[in-house]
Amino acid sequence: MEKILELENVVKTYTKGDEKINALAGVNLSITKGEFTALVGPSGSGKTTLLNIIGCLDSPSVGNIFYNGSLLSNLTENELSDYRKEHISFIFQSFNLIPVLTVRENVELPLVIEQKLSKEEIKARADDILKAVGLKGKEDRFPRELSGGQEQRVAIARALVKEPFIILADEPTANLDSHTAEEIIDIMKNINSTRNATFIFSTHDLLVQKHARRVITIRDGFIHSDAKKEE
Repeated sequence: MEKILELENVVKTYTKGDEKINALAGVNLSITKGEFTALVGPSGSGKTTLLNIIGCLDSPSVGNIFYNGSLLSNLTENELSDYRKEHISFIFQSFNLIPVLTVRENVELPLVIEQKLSKEEIKARADDILKAVGLKGKEDRFPRELSGGQEQRVAIARALVKEPFIILADEPTANLDSHTAEEIIDIMKNINSTRNATFIFSTHDLLVQKHARRVITIRDGFIHSDAKKEE
């Protein structure tokens, strides 16, 4: 399997007054392409810090991070920001859609910012991924005209449209009822299997943990357990 992410002895230390807090205390982790993995653990365990470091929103105090073989600590802040925009996508529990943009325009936005494709190519790619998440026919609607589950589908489409190395989902089902949450998980599982997209979740939701093929439990800044399920 192709390894796309590797963390070597990652430590993250915060200073609070005179106290030093080890949010992560030496994490070693490898992720291969196509994984569907959940990070779980109690509040304060370090899983959010780990997700932020994986997402290049934060940097380790000690240790190395490799994405697709590239050592990220060699990058400047601007290079790291560009790398994150091009190769990593996020799905949040709050959807974070722009209300004045249509469904299609919300999904197109990451590609418009990159300025690498023509308008026709951007529209075609956005429409393709909207069809994949079950929103064909709703491209010209605004977020206010959608249900919560449909808004989360738009957020998933926006995360996938730039074909990133990895998709990080922070409590993506937290604001959804159980039936809608199940539908959203099924959509992500389908995208995972048909497009070999790599998902890492930070979650308390037992439903997400049930469907994840790998569950990594974080406690006190350490990986307490790492369980892979049989296919």
